[in-house]
Amino acid sequence: MAVGLDQETRDRLLADPAALLADRDVMRALVAAREAELGDNVIDIRGRAMEALESRLERLEAQHENVIAAAYDNQSGMAIIHRAVIGLLETSDLGEFVDSLQAEIAPQLRIETLRLIIESDPLLADLPEDVVTVPEGSIARIIEAGRRAPRGDDIILRPAPPVTRPIHGRTVASEALLPLNLGATRPRAMLLLGSADAQRFQPTHGTDLLRFFAQVFRLVLLGRLTT
Repeated sequence: MAVGLDQETRDRLLADPAALLADRDVMRALVAAREAELGDNVIDIRGRAMEALESRLERLEAQHENVIAAAYDNQSGMAIIHRAVIGLLETSDLGEFVDSLQAEIAPQLRIETLRLIIESDPLLADLPEDVVTVPEGSIARIIEAGRRAPRGDDIILRPAPPVTRPIHGRTVASEALLPLNLGATRPRAMLLLGSADAQRFQPTHGTDLLRFFAQVFRLVLLGRLTT
């Protein structure tokens, strides 16, 4: 025997019937009760339509949450890069600039390693010891590791290959390579970033923030080299 609603519950539903529509579990129960009443040989199109709309709503909500998460990640990433840029600008000379990379800038970027690599050149013989100097042509070989057709000015995100392990000086799982154009009269240079997180630098990730960081780094480095 069906049991009616108590007067308090009935009054609340009559006062605010939209409350039923906002509760998915209640709506599912109502649709199921209606279909059970109709029997197995009858399909309630309204119930099926409501299920389809509910599924679409869930997908839209998931997309909305993903958009919000992506926006938050972008904002957080911008704040991290901006703090690192300020750290670069606050250095007073080339020695302090290079010393700050591993000691201060890398932690600000939340990575394990940040190395400046410059190919050997007689004009840059007095570089700080923390600069990684390599023979001419080495940067091209580092860039080519794992790539069939590298382009020299590309930012490269990839799993860390064996060729860069000695440069990192510690175990990293992924890395970013930021080529630096110091001008026609200077040797090739590159920034090498390493992370213990294998998902930190993936080939499918965007590079806009890293490109901005590399451009600022290049300008500051050029200024330090001429002072």
